[in-house]
Amino acid sequence: MANNAGTLDIRHLSKHYEVEGAPLQVLDDISLRIEPGEFVSIVGTSGCGKSTLLRLVVGLEDDYKGDVLLDGQRIVGTSLERGIVFQEHRLFPWLTVEDNIALGLLNAPLTPGQKRFEVRDHIALVGLKGFEKAWPHQLSGGMAQRVAIARALVNRPEILLLDEPFGALDAITRTHLQQELQRIWQAEGITTILVTHDVEEAVFLGDKVVVMEPRPGRIRRIVPVPLPHPRNRATLAFAEIKDNVLAEFSGDAALSATSSPVVEDTRATKVAPDVPVTVF
Repeated sequence: MANNAGTLDIRHLSKHYEVEGAPLQVLDDISLRIEPGEFVSIVGTSGCGKSTLLRLVVGLEDDYKGDVLLDGQRIVGTSLERGIVFQEHRLFPWLTVEDNIALGLLNAPLTPGQKRFEVRDHIALVGLKGFEKAWPHQLSGGMAQRVAIARALVNRPEILLLDEPFGALDAITRTHLQQELQRIWQAEGITTILVTHDVEEAVFLGDKVVVMEPRPGRIRRIVPVPLPHPRNRATLAFAEIKDNVLAEFSGDAALSATSSPVVEDTRATKVAPDVPVTVF
């Protein structure tokens, strides 16, 4: 396990927005503890506040009730301690693969030589050795997302946040990148939170699956996934856990067990230009 893996403690978190002069409750009394190095998947129908929850953890908003604590300290603003990857890779088209990843170290207290080493190390970590000088338009969608993951990890944050990172990819690429993400997570030992609409993906990757109910967003149930890695989707044990999670949505709008590029809240992808470069 990585020494810099963080402990996230969310305590009685509630959040509302003003819509046409009236309060709209988005999150209601969310409490969740995530241990160092743990991989937690969060699933729920559109509108349950999953992306809003990630936005609060990354520090993009501070107007809420309750506490969001990283290693016992309240999160205030964005920080290099928290890296995030969105559904869109957000690579700069005028920069090469290595230069896009190096942006994650722009404010890091490292020498130029140390930065070059970290970039090379993370290019190898995501399996893109040989593509250092490639431009984003020369990459497939899956390769571009690998670059985005490397950029989020290159300064070794305490927590990696993933907001539907594979939602726009085809099923074969998505399955392959799920396996790659599992490998990267095991290699880095980093605390990871994945938001997804894909129950199979949530069970394949997570140590536990947090099931949320919508309007306002609450935690309905936390389902442990006591299966060893690497996981086999074809086993009875895997199918039973997947069905157990899906059963929680029997009365809700249909939740897909396969990939579907649903955008829950477009505000989750709007980041101010002065946000630290791990947030793309």
